[in-house]
Amino acid sequence: MPVHPPTRDRETGTDSGLFNPVWATGRAPEALSEQAWIAAMLEAEGALARAQAQLGVIPGRSADVITEVARTLRIDAPTLAERSRGAANPVVVLVQELTAAVREVAPDVADQVHLGSTSQDILDSATMLLAVRTLDGIGGDLGRVAAALGDLAGLHRATPMAARTLAQHAVPTTFGLKAAGWLDSVLDARERVRRTAASLPAQLGGAAGTLSAYQEYARGTAADRRGHGVELAERFAAELGLSEPSVPWHSLRTPLCDLGWLLSQVTGALGKFALDVQVLSRTEIAEVAEPAAEGRGVSSAMPQKRNPVLATLIVAAARQVPAHSSVLALSMLAEDERAPGAWHAEWQPLRDALRLTAGAARTAAELAEGLEVFPARMRRNLELTEGAVVSERLNAVLAPLLGKAETKRVLAVCARRAATGEVTFAKALADHPELHGRLPADAEQLLAPEGYLGAADDLVARVLARLAREGTS
Repeated sequence: MPVHPPTRDRETGTDSGLFNPVWATGRAPEALSEQAWIAAMLEAEGALARAQAQLGVIPGRSADVITEVARTLRIDAPTLAERSRGAANPVVVLVQELTAAVREVAPDVADQVHLGSTSQDILDSATMLLAVRTLDGIGGDLGRVAAALGDLAGLHRATPMAARTLAQHAVPTTFGLKAAGWLDSVLDARERVRRTAASLPAQLGGAAGTLSAYQEYARGTAADRRGHGVELAERFAAELGLSEPSVPWHSLRTPLCDLGWLLSQVTGALGKFALDVQVLSRTEIAEVAEPAAEGRGVSSAMPQKRNPVLATLIVAAARQVPAHSSVLALSMLAEDERAPGAWHAEWQPLRDALRLTAGAARTAAELAEGLEVFPARMRRNLELTEGAVVSERLNAVLAPLLGKAETKRVLAVCARRAATGEVTFAKALADHPELHGRLPADAEQLLAPEGYLGAADDLVARVLARLAREGTS
């Protein structure tokens, strides 16, 4: 069987990820390339032929020929793009190419290509096919992230550090609890990835969602019976491994809106993790560091720098995906049974959002698996306020003696005095006249941050138990 080579070889229109390096490595570029999209549309054409053959609309031999030609056909993407302007979508020209290729092999089968179908059936189904495959890869990488964060949470469940609110030290927490928080969000994201991937539907509706042409081509065949259209849609979805929708969704774009929200949620969860790594790796904080690698994090001007580049790539992706997702949400506003423009507006934003999310997940796995943690530095930072970080605890202890409002005022005065560097927080407490004789005997122990961690260990245990139940694969 002849393989039709590309009509030309050029770089026009290619995208290597030069300005979106988060997806420049891994599976996403190839899996979501224009050639992959073409292959998926051809795969949908083959699936349609097989479904029709199963019901007796076309001979089994015809389905075999169409499937094989679709599998081996190569179409030049830039040429297809230019020729597709006349139809505003690539399927019309793709079907012409497929039909011509089938005619070369089996002239009697050519008229059975794309039988009763419409462009949106093929492109929507191909889109869902690629989305499911991409989500499978994202889910796998999220499993790697979850496993690594679970290890960090378990290893550091008793490692004290300063919790920060509004950019200031708040109360003590543990690095284990911080990692458990990241982990819980990642587990949420992975669960949604699985659920969404399982729900993405095939599209089969014909010109206006009535399946009328599909049924008309079945007239006089073994498939000529009531319910043929619905049964064909069911077989078509099964051939592609996609969910079967209740009705055609040409202008009912919930699946795309679901995908957009999911990709925003996944990158948001990973972006939170990455953003915290950026903050904690600041020179003046230095509680964590990205995994070291030759050439990573270098500056073009400053030799001493070790920039958090993995986290930067993830955060960059997380800031872009919601904008793409908003286009998908707006495509819900699709008039009539087929919309001019709403459907067309989805293609590039969805592709970019999928690539960004896949790249962010792969990068987050690398970051989590190699993250360096510095407990000694966490301890030194906790001691910067010399006990003021547990003033909330003292407020609870002293409130019955001074009253809640007065205790808070006194402790604020002591904290401000200690912040000047003139005295320690403990000394400021001892010197304050309203606290003379009122400080408990174990005041020094009350100032120890590891004694004021609340339910941190119990919370870590809950998330680790969830990880154990759900696994990492």
